[in-house]
Amino acid sequence: MDTQQFWKLIEEARSQVPAPDDGDAVARQAAALLALRPTGEIVAAQQVLWDLMADSYRGPLWGAAYMINGGCSDDGFDYFRGWLITQGRAAFESVIADPDRLAGLPAVRAFAADGIDIECEKALSIAWDAHHEATGEELPGDAFTIRYPALDPDWGFDFGDGDQLRRRLPRLAALYSG
Repeated sequence: MDTQQFWKLIEEARSQVPAPDDGDAVARQAAALLALRPTGEIVAAQQVLWDLMADSYRGPLWGAAYMINGGCSDDGFDYFRGWLITQGRAAFESVIADPDRLAGLPAVRAFAADGIDIECEKALSIAWDAHHEATGEELPGDAFTIRYPALDPDWGFDFGDGDQLRRRLPRLAALYSG
């Protein structure tokens, strides 16, 4: 499985759930669909997922997650990016390029209005769950590597500094200040 196939899997899962903004539902469906594939593809999907997690490991996105969720630990940032992956390739790539675009996503606007945190821990276990369902065994621990790049030093400030975040993410700040 390569990145293109992984995104097709996510889109197929999104098309089969009643609420595609529900990251947990998308992740469960993606795992069920992935479990139908050859074991080698399931294992390869885990590396693709962690590569996407590494691609999205960026200071500006972490700042956006902090603003949206009223704080964001290391694990919280993983879960936030998991949700973003379940939203599909177009949303993922758009938001990675400019995290302030999150303010334009209908799901984010709805979650902001309802005061709902954005996270999806379940997305991180899509391949694990699929492998267990398909084989009855855990995914091999040596089947993937995790490589996180260094964070952008320009975003190396305390995200609790609301003025900094508002200046850098004005659309999100407008959405989350009301």
